[in-house]
Amino acid sequence: MKIIVASHTYIVDLNREKLRILANLEPGIEVIVIVPRLWNPGGVQSEQVKSEPVDEGNFKVVPISNLSQNNQGLLTFGLDLIPLLQSFKPDIIQIEQGAKALTYAEFITLNKLLGIGAKNVFFTWWNLPYTLKFPVSLLEQYNLGNTDGIIVGNQDGAEILRDHGYQGPMEVMPQLGVDETLFKPEPQPELRAELGIEPDTFVVGFVGRFVEEKGLITLAKALAKVKHHPWKWLLLGRGELRSPLLDLAQELGIQDRLIIVESVAHDRVWQYINVMNTLVLPSETTYKFKTLTSVGWKEQFGHVLIEAMACQVALIGSDSGEIPYVIDQAGLVFPEGNPEALADCLEKLISNPDLTQELGQRGYERALSCYTNHALAKQQLEFYKQL
Repeated sequence: MKIIVASHTYIVDLNREKLRILANLEPGIEVIVIVPRLWNPGGVQSEQVKSEPVDEGNFKVVPISNLSQNNQGLLTFGLDLIPLLQSFKPDIIQIEQGAKALTYAEFITLNKLLGIGAKNVFFTWWNLPYTLKFPVSLLEQYNLGNTDGIIVGNQDGAEILRDHGYQGPMEVMPQLGVDETLFKPEPQPELRAELGIEPDTFVVGFVGRFVEEKGLITLAKALAKVKHHPWKWLLLGRGELRSPLLDLAQELGIQDRLIIVESVAHDRVWQYINVMNTLVLPSETTYKFKTLTSVGWKEQFGHVLIEAMACQVALIGSDSGEIPYVIDQAGLVFPEGNPEALADCLEKLISNPDLTQELGQRGYERALSCYTNHALAKQQLEFYKQL
């Protein structure tokens, strides 16, 4: 089976591991990952990325010239894509830019014009209902009408695509897995001491962006309701909500329990997660954000959840988006934006170490069976075989 996967996501080598494993699951599998030659990620990484080719035999990364360098919806590739398609002749073409992507329409059209006969597949995270106007509505209609299979990052996204008329094969799975060789349970007594955390202190953790939609204000209010317990609040990340959060913590009288750590390399995040007794993802749905084709945001998956699972850390999550499906029976779920309900969840774990340990063990087993790169590579290959 010859497979092409194209996305700006794979300019980062760490993100390619699932596809690298996919290429080696069975004899006769070849995977080419197409990435933009030049890309401007934006955000904290302001420098332009120049992609380099990789050749590992049956797994290759091929940078192709691209016309947009910082907008995934407008990303399209140059003419050097054509000889690659002609020479490789893929059986599967998977584009990971969504249902309304110009890139996907480009690959569909070239697949037809060049007579390749590959199955067209796309991946999407989008999980809020939307309506489209011409000409974007026509673009989506063309893409869905020429789709042989879809991989969706969440349950809500699958239902939305059904509502938009797609009735073909669909698989629900995240885009990226967790590296269980890096994220694993391993106590960090030295790091706890370095952070000023006593051995018997319960640590409530958060990893991610400090922004309103991540529910940090709700978490702060919930923590204030369990002040009678000895706990510390460890936040790993950065963002615009940092100052308002510090002000609120002072107002609530919990500022001395707050520990903020910024600029941690991804290959060290596991150490900080292992300091935590519970990781909380209190995300909240918002309709403040608008683009040309959609409005709003709700949690699409919550990758940090599976990283915490792999470290055997108990989870608490809101019911925003995919969070309850990811947690399943491996943690506690509360109604988003409800500090009283979140405080109840915190009370249960702080007061019951056995429950905290049990949930951590459940999450660990779930991560290893469902969310490692190897598990996801196998799931993806089985889906391709169905097609």
